[in-house]
Amino acid sequence: MDAVDRQLIQALRENGRASYAELGRLVGLSGPSVTDRINRLESAGVITGYRATVDPKKLGLGVTALIGVTLSDAVDHEDAAGRLRELAEIEDCWFIAGEHSYMLKVRASDVDGLERTVRRLARTKGVSRTHSTLVLSVKWENRVGELPRDEQA
Repeated sequence: MDAVDRQLIQALRENGRASYAELGRLVGLSGPSVTDRINRLESAGVITGYRATVDPKKLGLGVTALIGVTLSDAVDHEDAAGRLRELAEIEDCWFIAGEHSYMLKVRASDVDGLERTVRRLARTKGVSRTHSTLVLSVKWENRVGELPRDEQA
Protein backbone atom coordinates (compact mmCIF):
# COMPACT_ATOMS: atom_id res chain seq x y z
CA MET A 1 0.00 0.00 0.00
CA ASP A 2 1.53 3.30 -1.08
CA ALA A 3 0.78 6.95 -0.35
CA VAL A 4 -1.81 7.13 -3.16
CA ASP A 5 -3.68 4.13 -1.76
CA ARG A 6 -3.67 5.82 1.65
CA GLN A 7 -5.06 9.04 0.12
CA LEU A 8 -7.81 7.07 -1.62
CA ILE A 9 -8.71 5.25 1.60
CA GLN A 10 -8.85 8.49 3.57
CA ALA A 11 -11.02 10.13 0.90
CA LEU A 12 -13.42 7.17 0.87
CA ARG A 13 -13.60 7.18 4.67
CA GLU A 14 -14.66 10.83 4.49
CA ASN A 15 -17.04 10.37 1.55
CA GLY A 16 -17.84 6.81 0.50
CA ARG A 17 -19.97 8.13 -2.35
CA ALA A 18 -17.14 9.99 -4.09
CA SER A 19 -16.93 9.07 -7.76
CA TYR A 20 -13.80 7.52 -9.19
CA ALA A 21 -13.36 10.67 -11.27
CA GLU A 22 -13.46 12.84 -8.10
CA LEU A 23 -11.01 10.51 -6.39
CA GLY A 24 -8.77 10.58 -9.45
CA ARG A 25 -8.66 14.38 -9.40
CA LEU A 26 -7.75 14.26 -5.72
CA VAL A 27 -4.81 11.89 -6.18
CA GLY A 28 -3.78 12.78 -9.74
CA LEU A 29 -4.84 9.55 -11.46
CA SER A 30 -7.34 8.62 -14.15
CA GLY A 31 -10.71 7.12 -13.22
CA PRO A 32 -9.72 3.66 -14.53
CA SER A 33 -6.49 3.74 -12.48
CA VAL A 34 -8.48 4.64 -9.38
CA THR A 35 -10.92 1.82 -10.14
CA ASP A 36 -8.04 -0.66 -10.38
CA ARG A 37 -6.53 0.52 -7.10
CA ILE A 38 -9.84 0.41 -5.23
CA ASN A 39 -10.62 -3.05 -6.61
CA ARG A 40 -7.19 -4.21 -5.42
CA LEU A 41 -7.77 -2.70 -1.95
CA GLU A 42 -11.17 -4.43 -1.77
CA SER A 43 -9.70 -7.78 -2.88
CA ALA A 44 -6.94 -7.48 -0.29
CA GLY A 45 -9.53 -6.89 2.44
CA VAL A 46 -8.29 -3.38 3.21
CA ILE A 47 -11.63 -1.87 2.17
CA THR A 48 -14.29 -4.11 3.71
CA GLY A 49 -17.49 -2.33 2.71
CA TYR A 50 -19.48 0.85 2.26
CA ARG A 51 -22.27 2.06 4.53
CA ALA A 52 -24.80 4.81 4.98
CA THR A 53 -24.51 6.65 8.29
CA VAL A 54 -28.00 7.19 9.66
CA ASP A 55 -29.59 9.00 12.59
CA PRO A 56 -30.78 6.21 14.94
CA LYS A 57 -33.44 8.48 16.50
CA LYS A 58 -35.06 8.94 13.09
CA LEU A 59 -35.27 5.15 12.85
CA GLY A 60 -37.05 4.96 16.21
CA LEU A 61 -33.93 3.98 18.18
CA GLY A 62 -33.77 6.78 20.75
CA VAL A 63 -31.90 4.91 23.49
CA THR A 64 -28.25 3.91 23.31
CA ALA A 65 -26.40 1.95 25.97
CA LEU A 66 -22.95 0.49 26.43
CA ILE A 67 -23.16 -2.91 28.05
CA GLY A 68 -20.24 -4.76 29.54
CA VAL A 69 -20.71 -8.53 29.36
CA THR A 70 -18.82 -10.93 31.60
CA LEU A 71 -18.74 -14.53 30.43
CA SER A 72 -18.70 -17.59 32.64
CA ASP A 73 -15.30 -19.26 32.97
CA ALA A 74 -16.06 -22.36 30.91
CA VAL A 75 -17.61 -20.68 27.87
CA ASP A 76 -15.93 -20.58 24.47
CA HIS A 77 -15.57 -16.92 23.49
CA GLU A 78 -16.28 -17.52 19.80
CA ASP A 79 -19.47 -19.43 20.63
CA ALA A 80 -20.55 -16.60 22.90
CA ALA A 81 -19.80 -14.01 20.19
CA GLY A 82 -21.93 -16.03 17.77
CA ARG A 83 -24.85 -16.03 20.19
CA LEU A 84 -24.47 -12.28 20.81
CA ARG A 85 -24.51 -11.67 17.04
CA GLU A 86 -28.07 -13.05 16.98
CA LEU A 87 -29.35 -10.08 19.01
CA ALA A 88 -30.24 -7.46 16.41
CA GLU A 89 -30.15 -4.67 18.99
CA ILE A 90 -26.38 -5.03 19.33
CA GLU A 91 -24.78 -2.59 16.92
CA ASP A 92 -21.14 -3.11 17.92
CA CYS A 93 -19.34 -5.81 19.89
CA TRP A 94 -15.76 -5.53 21.10
CA PHE A 95 -13.73 -8.26 22.82
CA ILE A 96 -11.87 -6.32 25.50
CA ALA A 97 -9.31 -6.62 28.26
CA GLY A 98 -10.43 -5.61 31.72
CA GLU A 99 -13.37 -6.33 33.95
CA HIS A 100 -15.64 -7.53 31.15
CA SER A 101 -15.18 -9.94 28.27
CA TYR A 102 -17.15 -7.90 25.73
CA MET A 103 -18.37 -4.33 25.43
CA LEU A 104 -21.54 -3.89 23.40
CA LYS A 105 -23.18 -0.84 21.89
CA VAL A 106 -26.92 -1.43 21.95
CA ARG A 107 -29.72 0.61 20.40
CA ALA A 108 -33.33 0.38 21.54
CA SER A 109 -36.54 2.29 20.94
CA ASP A 110 -36.96 3.22 24.60
CA VAL A 111 -35.91 2.20 28.11
CA ASP A 112 -38.42 -0.68 28.11
CA GLY A 113 -36.81 -1.97 24.91
CA LEU A 114 -33.38 -1.68 26.51
CA GLU A 115 -34.62 -3.64 29.52
CA ARG A 116 -35.89 -6.41 27.24
CA THR A 117 -32.48 -6.53 25.54
CA VAL A 118 -30.67 -6.74 28.89
CA ARG A 119 -32.95 -9.61 29.92
CA ARG A 120 -32.22 -11.43 26.65
CA LEU A 121 -28.50 -10.92 27.24
CA ALA A 122 -28.77 -12.30 30.77
CA ARG A 123 -30.47 -15.43 29.39
CA THR A 124 -27.79 -15.94 26.74
CA LYS A 125 -25.79 -19.13 27.31
CA GLY A 126 -22.36 -18.29 28.71
CA VAL A 127 -23.22 -14.79 29.96
CA SER A 128 -22.71 -14.60 33.71
CA ARG A 129 -23.16 -10.85 34.26
CA THR A 130 -23.90 -7.58 32.49
CA HIS A 131 -23.24 -3.95 33.40
CA SER A 132 -25.18 -1.27 31.54
CA THR A 133 -24.32 2.38 31.03
CA LEU A 134 -27.01 4.56 29.50
CA VAL A 135 -25.81 7.12 26.94
CA LEU A 136 -27.35 10.51 27.77
CA SER A 137 -26.21 12.27 24.59
CA VAL A 138 -23.82 11.73 21.72
CA LYS A 139 -21.15 14.37 21.24
CA TRP A 140 -19.75 12.62 18.14
CA GLU A 141 -19.82 9.19 16.62
CA ASN A 142 -18.23 7.50 13.59
CA ARG A 143 -15.46 10.08 13.50
CA VAL A 144 -13.06 9.74 10.60
CA GLY A 145 -9.59 10.50 11.88
CA GLU A 146 -6.36 10.73 9.98
CA LEU A 147 -4.77 7.45 8.98
CA PRO A 148 -1.50 6.69 10.76
CA ARG A 149 1.49 7.80 8.74
CA ASP A 150 3.19 5.21 6.56
CA GLU A 151 6.54 4.70 8.23
CA GLN A 152 8.08 3.43 4.97
CA ALA A 153 7.32 6.61 3.01
